[in-house]
Amino acid sequence: MKQLLPTQAQAYLQAHPEALFLDVRMELEYLYVGHPPGAIHVAWYEYPEMRIDPERFVAQVRREADGDLNKPLVLLCRSGQRTVAAAQVLEAAGFTEVINVLHGFEGDPDENFHRGKLNGWRHDGLPWEQM
Repeated sequence: MKQLLPTQAQAYLQAHPEALFLDVRMELEYLYVGHPPGAIHVAWYEYPEMRIDPERFVAQVRREADGDLNKPLVLLCRSGQRTVAAAQVLEAAGFTEVINVLHGFEGDPDENFHRGKLNGWRHDGLPWEQM
């Protein structure tokens, strides 16, 4: 898997309009914390079960990719951690171009455990929207 900083991921998405931009956070995070415009929500796990189902996840991504295992996938989560496991599962399923957005949407926590102050999609001033 490739690793890109948020600004690099945004540039990649602009240069590769065929790429799928997948937000793998829970629906509550996607809707209420916010998400980049155009990001497709495909949860790695969901509340309240919090159970990872790799087969369901891969099947949903395959549907979004119209079965094209060569379609570039750019994965975003809260901090860039969930996407590592999700990317590994997608690569094992045969996807050839999987990119993890480092620091995710909210970024790493600071010394007070607050996110969005050090790095991440929102911190970098990239476009986002919320419900």
